[in-house]
Amino acid sequence: MRIILVGDVMLGRLLNEVLEKEAFSYPWGDLLPLLRCSDWKGCNLECVFTDLPEPQGLPPKTFRFRSQLKNIEVLKEAGIRMVSLANNHVLDYGTEALAEMLDSLDAAGILHSGAGMNLAECSRPAIDDVHGFRIGFLAFTDNEPSWEATERAGGIHYVPVVLDDPRAQRLFKLVKKTKSKVDFLIVSAHWGSNWGFEVPLEHIDFAHRLIDSGADLVFGHSPHVFRAVEVFHGGMILYSCGDFIDDYAVDPYFRNDWSFVFLIRIERKKVLSLWLYPVRIDNFRAQRAKGREAKQIIERMISLCSVLGTEVHWEKEKDYCLIKV
Repeated sequence: MRIILVGDVMLGRLLNEVLEKEAFSYPWGDLLPLLRCSDWKGCNLECVFTDLPEPQGLPPKTFRFRSQLKNIEVLKEAGIRMVSLANNHVLDYGTEALAEMLDSLDAAGILHSGAGMNLAECSRPAIDDVHGFRIGFLAFTDNEPSWEATERAGGIHYVPVVLDDPRAQRLFKLVKKTKSKVDFLIVSAHWGSNWGFEVPLEHIDFAHRLIDSGADLVFGHSPHVFRAVEVFHGGMILYSCGDFIDDYAVDPYFRNDWSFVFLIRIERKKVLSLWLYPVRIDNFRAQRAKGREAKQIIERMISLCSVLGTEVHWEKEKDYCLIKV
């Protein structure tokens, strides 16, 4: 079984304009052959799909990311099976827009977790069956606490990254329960600040607890940069997958246009290895990084992983590397 995960996919603002004239395949650049070699794909959807006009009656917010409903076809073009909605942009246009997107994702056959019309719905894991192999996907975020769903109000699956918080304890129990129903469990964590390469200590402790509770893979995102990968108790932790598709300005130091396609190989219901294919955002689309730039991206990942004792295998003449469990 081969699973691909990528970080934040933001199809609003200038991407929304580009998709008025370009094909739905455009944001994926030259990556579609690589994406199509996997059995299953997921990402963090960092925008809301809606045809509703400008939001009315919502508190001020610096950035609101909206993409037209038709652009769900971008996800279908790449074969995305599941998206995380637990993030700080899913409610940019309010709960009516969220409801519209949820219905449209369902109609498109794209599973989702992390946002909904009440707490039960937004914390519900999504389960996909791929040729008899059951993949579970459970999403939460520590961003936007004011958007936290309740028993009667829509919102996000908000969980503070604090081990003894009641919401965290509930999450760990949900992870254990979900793992009993699936062959492989991914927990999606939209957490932390936008910048910085160092993994916060509270993320390490929290990710370890998620693995010990039954997660096979922790899929981290929210920072605009990729962070280290760690192998822990037979599971794997991607602390941040970074930005994958967007229209953001590029910081020359942090290089938020750099990331990876994360290809996970699974055998006997466990992670066997992680293959890392370096990617850069160019003209609003994801492209394979090559040559000197691929080398720089891989070297950064090797340096970040060394801090956590993770060995990255790389044949320097190849524009990819891997991590074995």
